[in-house]
Amino acid sequence: MKAQALRDRMDKVLEPSLVALVSLMVLNVLWQVFTRFVLRNPSSYTEELARYLLIWVGLLGASYVVGKKMHLAIDVLTMKLKGRRKHVSDLFIQFCVFLFSLAVAFVGGINLVTLTLELQQISAALEIKLGYVYMSIPLSGFIMMLYSGSYCVESIGQLREKA
Repeated sequence: MKAQALRDRMDKVLEPSLVALVSLMVLNVLWQVFTRFVLRNPSSYTEELARYLLIWVGLLGASYVVGKKMHLAIDVLTMKLKGRRKHVSDLFIQFCVFLFSLAVAFVGGINLVTLTLELQQISAALEIKLGYVYMSIPLSGFIMMLYSGSYCVESIGQLREKA
């Protein structure tokens, strides 16, 4: 599968997933406001659910942004580069993103999820295992690795063409 085709397929999964999560979060917060100020009997689970949804939206959104190459970057140097040097710079940046995603998000996230599930930590209001909440960390790390890996493959191909 070509690098662009992989990114397009991941986008088709991530985009509606993010829209659904944000929609659920909006409905949840609206329900929280309604029960607190109109019914004068605040819902017990909505604040915790909003927090967990925000974690998932933030991390999956970060993965999506990595796939669009719109993540936070200082590109003063790379904007001045041309030709082969620009491709080498892009490859280096994507490789660094890949390594960070692998080490911190994927491996570190798996360790966190495993530890949390082993300790059987449960959320206070929703009474769900916190490992499921933290599952967003290795998942987003894996998605970031796929995106940055596909960009690395693409950059290597462009460097070979120029050689």
